[in-house]
Formats: sequence, C-alpha cells, structure tokens
Amino acid sequence: MDSAAWEVRDYGVLSVNPSLYPLKAVVSRNWDAAKPTVLVTGGVHGYETSGVQGTVLFLASRAADYTARFNIVVCPCVSPWGYEHVERWNPKCLDPNRSFGQETSTQTEESAAVINLLASLGVEGASIDGAGWVCHVDCHETTDTDETEYMPARAAFTGAVYKPCDIPDGFYLVGDSLQPQTAFHTDVIASVRAVTHIAPADAAGTIIEEPITQEGVVAVPAAKLGLCASVTPATFATTTEVYPDSPLVTDAQCNDAQVAAITGALDHISKVRGL
Repeated sequence: MDSAAWEVRDYGVLSVNPSLYPLKAVVSRNWDAAKPTVLVTGGVHGYETSGVQGTVLFLASRAADYTARFNIVVCPCVSPWGYEHVERWNPKCLDPNRSFGQETSTQTEESAAVINLLASLGVEGASIDGAGWVCHVDCHETTDTDETEYMPARAAFTGAVYKPCDIPDGFYLVGDSLQPQTAFHTDVIASVRAVTHIAPADAAGTIIEEPITQEGVVAVPAAKLGLCASVTPATFATTTEVYPDSPLVTDAQCNDAQVAAITGALDHISKVRGL
C-alpha cells in the first residue's frame, strides 16, 4: 500500500485492552468533497477471516485503481478482539453486526467507533450525481461454526429453542429490502462468479431461510436489524457472504472473492454514473 496515496487513521480503541486493540481506518489522501464516497468494512464479525484479509487485499491490490473516481474509506478490522479470539461476539457477548442503529443504547464499542469516524469525515447524505455516500460493501463469511457454535450459543444465551439452519455452499449477498438495487447485485455476483461458485437456493427457494431475490442474493431490512451495511445512507450497499468451509474453495479464493465483490460494486457504479 502506497503511503503517499493512503492515510492510516486511529479512530478509537477497545476498552477490553486499549493498548492491544486500537481501531484503524485507511482513507484515500486525494480526498475531494465533490466526489462520491465509498466505505468498505471487514471483520465486523471477528471470526470471519476473509472479511479482514479480503479488505486488506483490496487495499494492497486494487483500491488505487478507484481513487480518481471515489473517496475511499476502509475499516479492515472493525472487531480486532473478535478477530484475534476467533469470535463472532465482542467481549461482552454482544453482536456488533446487530448494533449499528442510531440509538446509542444499542450500540457496541465497535459500532459506535465506526459511526463516530464516519461523522468526522463530513460526508453528507447519499450521493446522487456527485458528493455524498454512494457505496458500502461490508465483507462477511457464513461459516460452519455459525451452526456448530454460534447459533446454539445464541439460543442458550437468550433462552430460545435452537433451530438448525442449513449453511449454503457458496458465495451470496445480503441486500437491503428497502433498497433492492437488482442490477447492482447482479453485477457484483457476476464479478464474484469469476473467482468462486455462487450459493444455490435450497428446495424452498431460500438462502439462510430468506427468499432469494435473484441468484445468490437475499434481502433483509438492514437498518431495522442494525446491520453494518446500513451505517451510511449509500444507495448501493450490500453485505458479502463467503463460505470458507466449502471443499471447492481455498482461503486465497475466499479473499479474492471479497476483492471481486468490492471491485464489482465499484465497476457497476462507475458504469451507471459514467465515472
């Protein structure tokens, strides 16, 4: 990563160990308030490895290709404690990816720090033709441990009955049901398909028990659920889901799939906006 093109910013620390868990973002230096702004996040769930490594790979390999068109902000590891301890939850047994709402009482340290960072950038509203938030790609994985560890633990923690769910074999996207952006998701899936296979729907036409809206895409009310992908007002926002436990992929392909999703998103926006 060229230090002349990128600035590394500290935007907070985690109280569990402030010296060990600083929060860092990477921001393009040639910032222009008239350009649309892009957010890329990884490691919101710490145990989803390619979410972190894929965003770092994007910075190292492709991000510079887009800085003339976009202001770019990357938070490669939103939950560094979770990444180090291979955990989905944070140290307080809270899920950072359900805590990005505007009510401060529901925010985790991890989400609040990102929200404060974004507020400090002075980017206003959604981009229509120029300035504003245009895109957010939040990089995740759906792993076998979702079912073997996390879902049973969540049921036990909340007193609910554990209901098994099939883990889809392949890559898929989670869009916002209030902003479907069908063509955008089609282009991101097409970009990823060159790297890895796309998750098929089950016999009921669902992925993770959500009806597919097109091949490899489901949609949920992102803001209502407090998902990280709702943290900006960007029109083009999505959550990626890589399946690292598939026998059909390698760790490198998982990282490459995250990069392909990010570049597919930015290429789509460049095409439709004429950038």
